[in-house]
Amino acid sequence: MYPILRKLVRCLFPLLVRMRVTGQENFPPNGPYILATNHLSVFDLPLLLMVCPHTVRAFAASKHRRNPFYFLLLSAAGSIWVRRGEIDREALRGAFEVLKKGEVLGIAPEGTRARKVYALQPGKTGAAYIATRADVPIVPVGLTGTEKIKENLPRLRRTDVTVTVGEPFRLPESGRVRGPKLDEYTDIIMRRIAALLPPEYRGVYG
Repeated sequence: MYPILRKLVRCLFPLLVRMRVTGQENFPPNGPYILATNHLSVFDLPLLLMVCPHTVRAFAASKHRRNPFYFLLLSAAGSIWVRRGEIDREALRGAFEVLKKGEVLGIAPEGTRARKVYALQPGKTGAAYIATRADVPIVPVGLTGTEKIKENLPRLRRTDVTVTVGEPFRLPESGRVRGPKLDEYTDIIMRRIAALLPPEYRGVYG
């Protein structure tokens, strides 16, 4: 279903948005790698499907299974269902399997989408944990404007969105990293994302 979904998104999404992409050349020639992004709305994933040249398997909150539209969209995208607020070992196994296959794992390190104030919240350590255990590079991506799509849809207005792709990087070490170092490495990831965003989107990383 993924190739079909990508074609549909690439045909239909331009009707909703005017998209500006910078740094697309920073995507590695192939996977595996982690695509780490800020999270503003449910429209972020379709946007990444348009921009990223590789198959992206993203984490999705298990609560979205209760919404028929989100369930179909996220299932077609091959999302990894994750239970928020706890250590979900099944989701972790799925993430490592994606990277083992040479695909791209999409993660919003904040763990949830921004609400009301659309700026970065403190990152969770999951992205750093997976990156160090799998020993893969991270590609930071900054998104702006997707939080406005929902309010513009009823008015039949296209929304200006930007996607900024940063240079790939690796964390200082790999392997069984724990404790304060994971917090430190999470901060590195979040600041790489923040550097790609306008000041008003940087939140606690401003």
